[in-house]
Amino acid sequence: MTAMERDRFRMLMMKALDCELAGSEHSEFENFLREKECQQEWHAFRKVKEATMDLKLSEPAPEVWDGYWKGVYNRTERGIAWVLVTLGAAVLFAWGAIEFVSALWADSQAPLIVKVGIFTLAGGLFLLFFSVIRERWFTSRHDKYKEVQR
Repeated sequence: MTAMERDRFRMLMMKALDCELAGSEHSEFENFLREKECQQEWHAFRKVKEATMDLKLSEPAPEVWDGYWKGVYNRTERGIAWVLVTLGAAVLFAWGAIEFVSALWADSQAPLIVKVGIFTLAGGLFLLFFSVIRERWFTSRHDKYKEVQR
């Protein structure tokens, strides 16, 4: 078997393992399987696929997660990540808002009442969002039952 034929067989074998062989490829693959060496490789790969398909990841017990989140490093790491994500989102949102405001203000076709309406709506949504975030932060800091699992 030449190197090109071996490569073609391996490509067809991978397709066969994934049940993706087309009609003409079935007969070509069957022709390859007439050789003893190809049969052995095919059976070995099928065994590997069967073994890997039967694997299941086990979930750790809840006690493991409780212990994990009690660690200072784990809580700090997650907190810093959230701060960085929030900061990045705020910077991108601010840049987008500035670009939107400058484009809307420069638009001479839009009536003044539409501009005022859009700015009022955006201001109200921003205040509402800020109020909800502030309320959540306040309640999370003063929640005496936050360690209780429901």
